[in-house]
Amino acid sequence: MLNISGSGVALVTPFNKENEICYEKLNELIEFHIKNNTDFIVICGTTGESSTLSDDEKKELISFTVKKCKGKIPVIAGTGSNNTQKTIDLSLYAKDVGVDGILVVTPYYNKCNQEGLYKHYEKIAKSIYPLEIILYNVPSRTGVDISLKTIEKLSKIENIVAIKEANPSLEKVANIIKNTKLNNFNVFSGNDNLTYPIISLGGAGVISVCANIIPNQMHLICKNKDLHLFYKYLDLMNDLFIDVNPIMIKEAMNYLNFNVGNVRLPLYKTSNEKLEKIKSTIDKVI
Repeated sequence: MLNISGSGVALVTPFNKENEICYEKLNELIEFHIKNNTDFIVICGTTGESSTLSDDEKKELISFTVKKCKGKIPVIAGTGSNNTQKTIDLSLYAKDVGVDGILVVTPYYNKCNQEGLYKHYEKIAKSIYPLEIILYNVPSRTGVDISLKTIEKLSKIENIVAIKEANPSLEKVANIIKNTKLNNFNVFSGNDNLTYPIISLGGAGVISVCANIIPNQMHLICKNKDLHLFYKYLDLMNDLFIDVNPIMIKEAMNYLNFNVGNVRLPLYKTSNEKLEKIKSTIDKVI
Protein backbone atom coordinates (compact mmCIF):
# COMPACT_ATOMS: atom_id res chain seq x y z
CA MET A 1 0.00 0.00 0.00
CA LEU A 2 1.16 3.55 -0.79
CA ASN A 3 2.08 4.71 2.69
CA ILE A 4 2.98 8.37 2.30
CA SER A 5 2.17 11.52 4.21
CA GLY A 6 3.76 14.86 5.00
CA SER A 7 5.44 17.11 2.44
CA GLY A 8 5.94 15.84 -1.07
CA VAL A 9 7.90 18.16 -3.33
CA ALA A 10 6.40 18.96 -6.71
CA LEU A 11 9.87 18.88 -8.20
CA VAL A 12 10.90 21.33 -10.91
CA THR A 13 12.51 19.97 -14.05
CA PRO A 14 15.96 21.57 -14.36
CA PHE A 15 17.06 22.68 -17.82
CA ASN A 16 20.46 23.61 -19.19
CA LYS A 17 21.23 26.62 -21.41
CA GLU A 18 19.86 24.73 -24.43
CA ASN A 19 16.61 24.10 -22.53
CA GLU A 20 17.31 20.38 -22.36
CA ILE A 21 16.86 18.39 -19.16
CA CYS A 22 19.95 18.63 -16.96
CA TYR A 23 20.30 15.28 -15.20
CA GLU A 24 23.37 16.34 -13.23
CA LYS A 25 21.28 19.10 -11.66
CA LEU A 26 18.32 16.76 -11.15
CA ASN A 27 20.59 14.41 -9.23
CA GLU A 28 21.67 17.35 -7.02
CA LEU A 29 18.03 18.27 -6.34
CA ILE A 30 17.12 14.72 -5.40
CA GLU A 31 20.06 14.52 -2.96
CA PHE A 32 19.04 17.90 -1.52
CA HIS A 33 15.54 16.62 -0.77
CA ILE A 34 16.73 13.35 0.71
CA LYS A 35 19.04 15.27 3.06
CA ASN A 36 16.39 17.84 3.99
CA ASN A 37 13.55 15.53 5.03
CA THR A 38 11.21 15.80 2.07
CA ASP A 39 8.75 12.95 2.58
CA PHE A 40 8.27 11.98 -1.08
CA ILE A 41 9.10 13.27 -4.55
CA VAL A 42 6.59 14.03 -7.30
CA ILE A 43 8.18 14.04 -10.76
CA CYS A 44 6.62 15.18 -14.05
CA GLY A 45 3.87 17.22 -12.42
CA THR A 46 2.65 20.70 -13.27
CA THR A 47 5.63 22.26 -11.49
CA GLY A 48 7.86 19.91 -13.48
CA GLU A 49 6.46 21.41 -16.72
CA SER A 50 4.95 18.11 -17.80
CA SER A 51 2.91 19.79 -20.53
CA THR A 52 6.06 20.71 -22.47
CA LEU A 53 7.93 17.45 -21.91
CA SER A 54 7.95 14.86 -24.67
CA ASP A 55 6.85 11.30 -23.90
CA ASP A 56 10.47 10.14 -24.13
CA GLU A 57 11.58 12.88 -21.76
CA LYS A 58 8.91 11.89 -19.24
CA LYS A 59 9.98 8.26 -19.38
CA GLU A 60 13.64 9.14 -18.94
CA LEU A 61 12.84 11.50 -16.04
CA ILE A 62 10.73 8.88 -14.29
CA SER A 63 13.30 6.12 -14.77
CA PHE A 64 16.21 8.31 -13.65
CA THR A 65 14.38 9.51 -10.53
CA VAL A 66 13.28 6.03 -9.48
CA LYS A 67 16.84 4.72 -9.79
CA LYS A 68 18.26 7.58 -7.73
CA CYS A 69 15.58 7.37 -5.04
CA LYS A 70 15.27 3.59 -4.67
CA GLY A 71 15.25 2.65 -1.00
CA LYS A 72 15.69 6.29 0.05
CA ILE A 73 12.49 8.20 -0.67
CA PRO A 74 9.18 7.34 -2.39
CA VAL A 75 8.58 8.56 -5.95
CA ILE A 76 5.22 9.55 -7.40
CA ALA A 77 5.08 10.09 -11.16
CA GLY A 78 2.70 12.47 -12.88
CA THR A 79 1.24 10.45 -15.75
CA GLY A 80 -2.10 12.14 -16.37
CA SER A 81 -3.31 13.57 -19.67
CA ASN A 82 -6.61 14.23 -21.43
CA ASN A 83 -6.25 10.94 -23.31
CA THR A 84 -7.19 7.91 -21.23
CA GLN A 85 -5.14 5.38 -23.20
CA LYS A 86 -2.08 7.64 -23.27
CA THR A 87 -2.33 7.99 -19.48
CA ILE A 88 -2.54 4.20 -19.13
CA ASP A 89 0.49 3.68 -21.39
CA LEU A 90 2.70 6.09 -19.44
CA SER A 91 1.40 4.73 -16.13
CA LEU A 92 2.29 1.18 -17.17
CA TYR A 93 5.79 2.37 -18.03
CA ALA A 94 6.06 4.05 -14.63
CA LYS A 95 4.85 0.86 -12.98
CA ASP A 96 7.44 -1.22 -14.84
CA VAL A 97 10.35 0.98 -13.74
CA GLY A 98 9.25 0.89 -10.10
CA VAL A 99 7.43 4.08 -9.08
CA ASP A 100 5.64 3.97 -5.77
CA GLY A 101 2.48 5.54 -7.16
CA ILE A 102 1.13 7.85 -9.84
CA LEU A 103 -0.51 11.28 -9.81
CA VAL A 104 -3.26 11.60 -12.41
CA VAL A 105 -4.66 15.03 -13.23
CA THR A 106 -8.23 15.41 -14.45
CA PRO A 107 -8.56 15.48 -18.26
CA TYR A 108 -8.14 19.06 -19.44
CA TYR A 109 -9.63 20.76 -22.52
CA ASN A 110 -12.10 17.91 -23.26
CA LYS A 111 -13.95 18.96 -20.07
CA CYS A 112 -15.70 15.64 -19.60
CA ASN A 113 -18.75 15.21 -17.35
CA GLN A 114 -18.65 13.52 -13.95
CA GLU A 115 -19.50 10.08 -15.31
CA GLY A 116 -16.73 10.46 -17.87
CA LEU A 117 -14.33 11.38 -15.08
CA TYR A 118 -15.34 8.31 -13.12
CA LYS A 119 -14.96 6.00 -16.13
CA HIS A 120 -11.59 7.58 -16.99
CA TYR A 121 -10.13 6.89 -13.56
CA GLU A 122 -11.82 3.51 -13.24
CA LYS A 123 -10.25 2.29 -16.50
CA ILE A 124 -6.81 3.57 -15.50
CA ALA A 125 -7.06 1.91 -12.08
CA LYS A 126 -8.04 -1.45 -13.57
CA SER A 127 -5.34 -1.25 -16.25
CA ILE A 128 -2.44 -0.63 -13.87
CA TYR A 129 -3.58 -2.57 -10.77
CA PRO A 130 -2.16 -2.85 -8.14
CA LEU A 131 -0.17 0.38 -8.69
CA GLU A 132 -1.84 3.06 -6.61
CA ILE A 133 -3.26 6.35 -7.82
CA ILE A 134 -3.45 9.84 -6.37
CA LEU A 135 -6.17 11.86 -8.08
CA TYR A 136 -5.23 15.43 -8.95
CA ASN A 137 -8.00 18.01 -8.96
CA VAL A 138 -6.91 21.46 -10.14
CA PRO A 139 -9.94 23.14 -11.75
CA SER A 140 -8.18 26.50 -12.21
CA ARG A 141 -5.98 24.82 -14.84
CA THR A 142 -8.15 22.06 -16.28
CA GLY A 143 -11.62 23.60 -16.29
CA VAL A 144 -12.92 20.45 -14.56
CA ASP A 145 -13.75 20.02 -10.88
CA ILE A 146 -14.19 16.50 -9.51
CA SER A 147 -17.40 16.59 -7.51
CA LEU A 148 -17.60 15.34 -3.96
CA LYS A 149 -19.91 12.53 -5.08
CA THR A 150 -17.44 11.40 -7.77
CA ILE A 151 -14.53 11.49 -5.33
CA GLU A 152 -16.53 9.35 -2.91
CA LYS A 153 -17.22 6.79 -5.66
CA LEU A 154 -13.59 6.75 -6.78
CA SER A 155 -12.32 6.31 -3.21
CA LYS A 156 -14.02 2.90 -3.15
CA ILE A 157 -11.76 1.63 -5.94
CA GLU A 158 -9.00 -0.32 -4.20
CA ASN A 159 -5.97 1.28 -5.84
CA ILE A 160 -7.27 4.87 -5.84
CA VAL A 161 -5.92 5.92 -2.47
CA ALA A 162 -5.68 9.73 -2.28
CA ILE A 163 -6.36 13.07 -3.90
CA LYS A 164 -4.26 16.17 -4.38
CA GLU A 165 -7.00 18.76 -3.95
CA ALA A 166 -6.27 22.19 -5.41
CA ASN A 167 -9.83 23.42 -5.24
CA PRO A 168 -9.42 26.02 -2.45
CA SER A 169 -12.76 25.21 -0.80
CA LEU A 170 -12.02 24.05 2.74
CA GLU A 171 -15.66 23.04 3.09
CA LYS A 172 -15.20 20.61 0.22
CA VAL A 173 -11.96 19.27 1.70
CA ALA A 174 -13.66 18.67 5.06
CA ASN A 175 -16.45 16.75 3.36
CA ILE A 176 -14.01 14.67 1.30
CA ILE A 177 -12.19 13.66 4.47
CA LYS A 178 -15.42 12.97 6.36
CA ASN A 179 -17.04 10.97 3.58
CA THR A 180 -14.03 8.85 2.55
CA LYS A 181 -12.36 8.07 5.89
CA LEU A 182 -13.76 4.52 5.96
CA ASN A 183 -12.00 3.83 2.64
CA ASN A 184 -8.48 4.69 3.94
CA PHE A 185 -8.42 7.58 1.48
CA ASN A 186 -6.03 10.50 2.00
CA VAL A 187 -6.27 14.16 1.07
CA PHE A 188 -3.19 16.21 0.20
CA SER A 189 -3.29 19.96 -0.16
CA GLY A 190 -2.57 21.15 -3.67
CA ASN A 191 -1.99 24.69 -2.41
CA ASP A 192 0.93 25.51 -0.10
CA ASN A 193 -1.00 28.31 1.56
CA LEU A 194 -3.71 25.85 2.66
CA THR A 195 -1.32 23.22 4.03
CA TYR A 196 -1.96 23.92 7.70
CA PRO A 197 -5.75 24.29 7.41
CA ILE A 198 -6.07 21.03 5.46
CA ILE A 199 -3.82 19.12 7.86
CA SER A 200 -5.90 20.50 10.72
CA LEU A 201 -9.01 19.09 9.05
CA GLY A 202 -7.38 15.65 8.89
CA GLY A 203 -5.45 15.88 5.63
CA ALA A 204 -2.33 13.79 5.07
CA GLY A 205 -0.03 16.61 3.97
CA VAL A 206 0.82 18.66 0.90
CA ILE A 207 2.27 18.25 -2.56
CA SER A 208 4.30 21.39 -2.40
CA VAL A 209 5.86 23.94 -4.73
CA CYS A 210 7.46 25.79 -1.82
CA ALA A 211 9.27 22.62 -0.73
CA ASN A 212 11.61 23.10 -3.67
CA ILE A 213 13.38 25.77 -1.57
CA ILE A 214 12.27 25.10 2.04
CA PRO A 215 11.89 21.29 2.18
CA ASN A 216 12.64 20.77 5.86
CA GLN A 217 10.34 23.59 6.89
CA MET A 218 7.43 22.15 4.88
CA HIS A 219 8.16 18.74 6.40
CA LEU A 220 8.01 20.22 9.91
CA ILE A 221 4.79 22.14 9.21
CA CYS A 222 3.19 18.84 8.23
CA LYS A 223 4.81 16.61 10.85
CA ASN A 224 4.42 18.90 13.85
CA LYS A 225 1.41 20.96 12.74
CA ASP A 226 3.71 23.93 13.29
CA LEU A 227 1.49 27.00 12.99
CA HIS A 228 4.31 29.44 13.76
CA LEU A 229 6.40 28.04 10.92
CA PHE A 230 3.41 28.08 8.57
CA TYR A 231 2.81 31.78 9.17
CA LYS A 232 6.52 32.56 8.89
CA TYR A 233 6.53 31.29 5.30
CA LEU A 234 2.97 32.18 4.27
CA ASP A 235 4.02 35.27 2.29
CA LEU A 236 6.56 33.18 0.43
CA MET A 237 3.94 30.55 -0.35
CA ASN A 238 1.65 33.23 -1.75
CA ASP A 239 4.29 35.14 -3.69
CA LEU A 240 5.42 32.01 -5.51
CA PHE A 241 2.06 32.24 -7.30
CA ILE A 242 2.03 35.90 -8.34
CA ASP A 243 2.86 34.59 -11.80
CA VAL A 244 1.92 31.26 -13.39
CA ASN A 245 3.52 28.25 -11.70
CA PRO A 246 6.34 27.21 -12.13
CA ILE A 247 7.67 30.57 -13.34
CA MET A 248 8.16 32.03 -9.87
CA ILE A 249 9.60 28.94 -8.19
CA LYS A 250 12.27 28.70 -10.90
CA GLU A 251 13.01 32.42 -10.51
CA ALA A 252 13.28 31.88 -6.74
CA MET A 253 15.53 28.85 -7.10
CA ASN A 254 17.85 30.64 -9.51
CA TYR A 255 18.03 33.60 -7.13
CA LEU A 256 19.07 31.13 -4.42
CA ASN A 257 21.75 29.65 -6.75
CA PHE A 258 20.02 26.34 -7.41
CA ASN A 259 20.58 27.15 -11.12
CA VAL A 260 17.67 25.17 -12.53
CA GLY A 261 17.40 27.07 -15.81
CA ASN A 262 14.47 28.77 -17.46
CA VAL A 263 10.92 27.64 -18.08
CA ARG A 264 9.97 26.36 -21.51
CA LEU A 265 7.71 28.25 -23.87
CA PRO A 266 4.88 29.12 -23.83
CA LEU A 267 5.84 29.95 -20.23
CA TYR A 268 8.29 32.82 -20.02
CA LYS A 269 10.32 34.71 -17.44
CA THR A 270 8.39 37.01 -15.12
CA SER A 271 8.34 40.81 -15.05
CA ASN A 272 11.03 42.79 -13.23
CA GLU A 273 8.41 44.00 -10.75
CA LYS A 274 7.38 40.47 -9.79
CA LEU A 275 10.99 39.30 -9.72
CA GLU A 276 11.91 42.04 -7.25
CA LYS A 277 8.90 41.14 -5.12
CA ILE A 278 9.88 37.48 -4.78
CA LYS A 279 13.50 38.41 -4.11
CA SER A 280 12.39 40.76 -1.33
CA THR A 281 10.21 38.08 0.25
CA ILE A 282 13.00 35.52 0.07
CA ASP A 283 15.46 37.92 1.69
CA LYS A 284 13.08 38.35 4.63
CA VAL A 285 12.61 34.65 5.46
CA ILE A 286 15.49 32.64 3.98
